[in-house]
Amino acid sequence: MNPNPAPAGARPLVIVAHPHLQHSRANRAAMRAAAQTPAELRDLYALYPDYLIDVQAEQAALARARLIVWQHPIHWYSAPPLMKLWIDEVLAFGWAYGPGGTALRGKDLWLVASTGGPEDSYRPDSYNRYFFDAFMPPFEQTAALCGMRFLPPLLLHGAHHASQAQLDEHAQLYAQRLRTYPDWPELDDLECPTCAVPMGARPLQEA
Repeated sequence: MNPNPAPAGARPLVIVAHPHLQHSRANRAAMRAAAQTPAELRDLYALYPDYLIDVQAEQAALARARLIVWQHPIHWYSAPPLMKLWIDEVLAFGWAYGPGGTALRGKDLWLVASTGGPEDSYRPDSYNRYFFDAFMPPFEQTAALCGMRFLPPLLLHGAHHASQAQLDEHAQLYAQRLRTYPDWPELDDLECPTCAVPMGARPLQEA
């Protein structure tokens, strides 16, 4: 049971993190599509060009949501720098995880990501050396540690060379999924592992 349930009819929260959004056809198209849905959008690079994150505002936005979306390109097999800083500061010990950290428990986390390399570059016989799933455990475990379900990601590979038809299809699917959440058939089979962090896992912080 979620100890901090989102309000009835809560809107999805879309956290967009692209350091050069003006140059990204894929993420601009996805963001425009999301803006046509009931979702609440927060563009981190527009909100925090100085990298000074308003942690209370971000935590309040998370508390309002039932579905949390991280929309960003994959940078060096991970998230862009401001997205990583957002995770470091907003998903705080004692709030998002650890003893007393139950604010996100029972919510869903959905990664909507793009890659520059094509899908067939994520293979043992190509330059990325691994199937793309090999790079997902840090995202999955971040969700699990916070008590959230990690939903199957929505990926657009080869974004640099995607055709307009491919971009439109990706954006339309993204918007359709946002509009129909939580009525996704696959959610019935997804569970979140329990990752209880013991009280002594971290030194007590001074007030």
